[in-house]
Amino acid sequence: NVGVDFPFCFLRFDEIKEGVVVRHEGKRSDGYLEHIFKHAAKELFGMDVKEITYKALKNKDFQEVTLEKDGETVLRFAAAYGFRNIQNMVLKMKKGKFLYHFVEVLACPGGCLNGKGQAQTEDGKPDKALLSQMEEVYAAIPVRLPETNVHVQKMYQDWLEGMDSKKVQETLHTKYSAVNQTASSLDIKW
Repeated sequence: NVGVDFPFCFLRFDEIKEGVVVRHEGKRSDGYLEHIFKHAAKELFGMDVKEITYKALKNKDFQEVTLEKDGETVLRFAAAYGFRNIQNMVLKMKKGKFLYHFVEVLACPGGCLNGKGQAQTEDGKPDKALLSQMEEVYAAIPVRLPETNVHVQKMYQDWLEGMDSKKVQETLHTKYSAVNQTASSLDIKW
């Protein structure tokens, strides 16, 4: 059973100052894999990870991040971008051959900045120069970790009754167990 505590981040609109933009850790605008990896390394294994290294597996849109301690891999995260990689991931999970503690899944190959809602060339292809510019602009935005946000801290204190309370366990943690599959014509055969 795995419990994961995801800090919620919300602000009251009357407290937002014009021009203040912050982001989570990571070099791109994708999900929180890097932040969660560093947080898990510190909380579970007492290790401060300053920089993580992505290892491309079958292609650049399926990457792995691992943490080793005393020669043993103790954390194994993956980033799966694009439907082909997501489909392969689901197939491996069904076969019990997907050994990751956390997986970041994004539908767009190349991640969010490469999505169809972004600028493209006239022939409908991603504009690589513009994509590179967007990544540089994003990387220049200051990082603000969710756990340092005063609103998140207040939520834990006032609503969740502390960081390690029973309410935190009930509200932010979950347990997974096997589900018996039933045949249905709506099942997707991946």
